[in-house]
Amino acid sequence: AFSAYAPEEVGWLLQDLSDVTLEAPTEEREEAIQSGGAHYAESLPVEYQPSDQYQELFRTALEESSARLAQAVGAVTEIVLQERSPRPVLVSLARAGTPVGVLMRRWARFRHGLELPHYAVSIVRGRGIDANALRWLAAHHDPADVVFVDGWTGKGAITRELAEAIRRFEAEGGPAGFDPEIAVLADPGSCVRTYGTREDFLIPSACLNSTVSGLISRTVLRADLVGPDDFHGAKFYRELAGADVSVDFLDAVAARFPDVVDAVDATVKELLAGDREPTWEGWAAVERISEEYGIHDVNLVKPGVGETTRVLLRRVPWKILARAGAGADLDHVRLLAEQRGVPVEEVAELPYTCVGLIHPKYTRGATGADGRAVAL
Repeated sequence: AFSAYAPEEVGWLLQDLSDVTLEAPTEEREEAIQSGGAHYAESLPVEYQPSDQYQELFRTALEESSARLAQAVGAVTEIVLQERSPRPVLVSLARAGTPVGVLMRRWARFRHGLELPHYAVSIVRGRGIDANALRWLAAHHDPADVVFVDGWTGKGAITRELAEAIRRFEAEGGPAGFDPEIAVLADPGSCVRTYGTREDFLIPSACLNSTVSGLISRTVLRADLVGPDDFHGAKFYRELAGADVSVDFLDAVAARFPDVVDAVDATVKELLAGDREPTWEGWAAVERISEEYGIHDVNLVKPGVGETTRVLLRRVPWKILARAGAGADLDHVRLLAEQRGVPVEEVAELPYTCVGLIHPKYTRGATGADGRAVAL
C-alpha cells in the first residue's frame, strides 16, 4: 500500500517515513549542501506544485513522446532479456527508475507473457546503494538475475556510484553475484551498454516529482532515522493524490506498445549489431563545462533534459545551457526558467539538448557567480 502504484507492479524495499517532517526550503537546503553542513539525502525539497500551464505542458509532452518512449522501453527490455537473463528481477533505483521499471515489466508481459518481479531500492550519491536491500534481494532471488534499472544517465555519476557500491558490498562480505551495470531508457551520457536510446529527449516523468513517481519522495538516509539494519527511507505523499498522474503516465506509454513492435525489433537488431561500448563523452563534456564556466565542481553541472528539469524544480539554478535549435523538448525547461528568473543561454556545440548549472557558490542572497550579492 506504499505508493500510488498497484502492489504487483513494484515492491518497495524502503521504510515509510511519511510521518516525519523532512522538507526544507530550497534555498536553505542548497546553502547547507554546498557548505558541507548537510548531505542532500538528509532532507527533502518542498514538493513543486505545478501550475495549470505547466501541467498542460506535461500532458502535451506525454502525448507527443509516448510512442518514442514505448519504443525505448521495448528496446531496453528486449536487450535485457537477450543478454542479461531470460527471467530478470528488475530492481529500479528509486525514484526516477521506478516508472521505467514498471514499464519494462509491462512490456515483458505484453510481448512475452512474463510476470517479472520488480522492486525499488535507494541509492545515494556519495553513500552508495542500500546494503540491507541488497541482502534482502540475495535472500529471495539469484543476484545474477538482478538487473538494476534507472530512467536515464546524466554524466554517469550514479553509474559509477553503483559499481563502486557493489564492489564495496562484496569486499565487506555481502553476497556476491550482482551485476552493477544499469539498464536505462536513455543514455545520452554514453556510460552504459544497456539502453533503449542514446538520444537526449524529454522523458515526461522527469517533468514532475512525486506526482509522476507513485507519490513517493526522494529517498532519505539520515542516521537518526535509518538504523544499521533498516532500509533507507522515503515518504508517501498521500495528500497529493488529487494531482497524481503516475498511472496516467504508465498507461499512456503502454497503450503505444502494439504500435511500436516492428520499430522495437529493428532497434534491437541495430543495437545488438552495433558498438555499444560506453565512451563517457558526457562526463568529459561536464568537466569541460565546469571549468569553462568557472564552477570547478562536476556535481553542480547537471546534463540532459531530465537532470536540467530537476535543477529547476529542486535546486538553486544559476543558468541553463540549451543546444541551439532545440525545440519542443525544452518547452517546459524554458517555462520553469522564466518562472524562476534563470537565464537560458544558447550554445552551438553541446552533446546534450541542455545542461542545468546549479549556483556555484550559493548563499542566500547570492546572485553573482562568485557567490556574492551584487551591490546596487
